[in-house]
Amino acid sequence: MYIRKMLFCAASSVLLSLGVVGHSAAADGAELFMTKTCWSCHGKDAKTPIMPVYPKLAGQSAEYAFNQMKDIKSGARSNGQTAAMKGVMGLVNEDEMRAIAEWLSTQPR
Repeated sequence: MYIRKMLFCAASSVLLSLGVVGHSAAADGAELFMTKTCWSCHGKDAKTPIMPVYPKLAGQSAEYAFNQMKDIKSGARSNGQTAAMKGVMGLVNEDEMRAIAEWLSTQPR
């Protein structure tokens, strides 16, 4: 019984780390916005950034926001404040980027 439990725990850990299970957690863009530290620069409401040069994200098109995150992560976009974003984007996978982008698009400007 103990060995079976250990094997189950090990398999679950591997599947979670690969993103095979736990996908529903990535669907909560609001939670991801907070846990992935997006709020610390862009504001908890996504429209009151800590510096005027940081963009207001609330109400942005989901496709636009997703593409910006993806381009910053890949290095395709490396202008403006992207150096600050590059490290943070390493914490976010593509499904999480989509969830955050979808949530941002539903927020009032």
